[in-house]
Amino acid sequence: MAYLFSYGTLRDPAVQRETFGEEVAGEADALPGYRLAQVEITDPNVLALSGERFHPVAIPGGAQDRVEGMVFTLTEMQLARADDYEVDDYERVSVQLASGRTAWMYAARKSRCRSDLS
Repeated sequence: MAYLFSYGTLRDPAVQRETFGEEVAGEADALPGYRLAQVEITDPNVLALSGERFHPVAIPGGAQDRVEGMVFTLTEMQLARADDYEVDDYERVSVQLASGRTAWMYAARKSRCRSDLS
């Protein structure tokens, strides 16, 4: 089993059903030291599933920054499916959450992202 922190589309029940084959329960948590930017999605499958052209992406921020989200307990198979869902603009990294848990999270790969959330 693995923890996965999500602040974006993986919290959507429809995305979960398509990605994991079921809805997964989670708990609210937060990621200190990060802030949100946006990345433009061009993968047609992800666009069709999420219905959104721009997705949030976590980028390192300052001590005052914090990203709110959910932490899910996933099987290794579900985690692999999450890897398949996420586009190349993201990379899976290990982070320390506000709760003290260590979890995986998809953060910005060194690529294009928008720092504004407009």
